[in-house]
Amino acid sequence: MNKGDLIEYLAKDVKITKVQAAKSIDSLLAHITKTLKKGERTSLVGFGTFSLFRRKARTGRNPQTGEPIKIAAKRVVKFTSGKMLKGILK
Repeated sequence: MNKGDLIEYLAKDVKITKVQAAKSIDSLLAHITKTLKKGERTSLVGFGTFSLFRRKARTGRNPQTGEPIKIAAKRVVKFTSGKMLKGILK
């Protein structure tokens, strides 16, 4: 399912226009992004939690030459599924 499919499903399910559904999804994603930028986490009870994880610097290999390269440390988004989602996906 991609964003377009999600918009279409939301519009049909809640009986709103696709424009309204798109605005709702964009607003939700923007809020999650802003929260993560601040270093905080977003939790959707039962569904899961979005949080930041600090990945350490490490040494990798150039796949073409096999030469070692340094990969810088960076922040990445981590999603942990909630109890309800875990139960459904068993």
